[in-house]
Amino acid sequence: MAMAMGKPGVDGLGDAVGVLREWQYDGAPMQLHPGDLGWSWRLGAEATAAAVRTWSRDGRIVAVGLLDGPELLRLTLAPDAQRDEELARRVVEDVTEPERGVLPEGRVNIDAPVGALVHDLLSEDGWNVDEPWTPLRRDLTEPVRDPGVRIEVVGPEQAHLFAAVRRAAFDGSRFTEERWHAMAAGLPYADARSLVAYDDQGNAVAAVTVWSAGPGRPGLLEPMGVHRDHRRRGYGEAITVAAAAALQELGSSSAIVSTPSSNVGAVATYRSAGFRPRPEVRDRYRDSP
Repeated sequence: MAMAMGKPGVDGLGDAVGVLREWQYDGAPMQLHPGDLGWSWRLGAEATAAAVRTWSRDGRIVAVGLLDGPELLRLTLAPDAQRDEELARRVVEDVTEPERGVLPEGRVNIDAPVGALVHDLLSEDGWNVDEPWTPLRRDLTEPVRDPGVRIEVVGPEQAHLFAAVRRAAFDGSRFTEERWHAMAAGLPYADARSLVAYDDQGNAVAAVTVWSAGPGRPGLLEPMGVHRDHRRRGYGEAITVAAAAALQELGSSSAIVSTPSSNVGAVATYRSAGFRPRPEVRDRYRDSP
């Protein structure tokens, strides 16, 4: 059977988003989500297409990777291909040989689902495990409580507020109103919502974007942040509860998110909003070829 790695191009992004939607299911290991491509879309469709790699067998996409920066490949595989040896070996060859144009020489990381054969092959090849991340999940089959603060869905008129909170929540962020518009124009945003929380004085204090993968499938929070001037007042919990409610309205079966385990404040915030930690996950990394 013919196996090939490819770049989808802008016209092929819909196919990549489509299979990522199909591959989401409750109980799946933390993996690449259509919302991850949606968040990448803030840089534009062309930049997103340039960051995506697909692996196909006889015309069927069986793996998708997203370059989250030049040194990190976030990879997932079709549910029936997690232990597919031919696919795993081809993927490892493509990502470990710099001339293939996926990852450069030097320190690089690969994020793949727990249990995938790719992990075993990378380990055999001398790749180490990196710092742990904590995935968290909230079931959405029961009603979600009121967040207790004013929440607004972001439209074009509120894009500047979302962007301002994003910049104030993440050091070094260069998120702009224009990037929100680019993200909102992307294919995955048809099943997404951006939310902003306000305090009693009408200040925008927290923001989140949620991404549905379709009815009955897990939805993703990416990103969530609280303005640095308004932390430790419960706004992170409030916007996370609102995010869960928004995903429930979109038909999601559960809400998922992942954060570095070292970020104990974020883990505590998600837990307070009804999310439950799942077993930690770790990237694989290589210092040199």
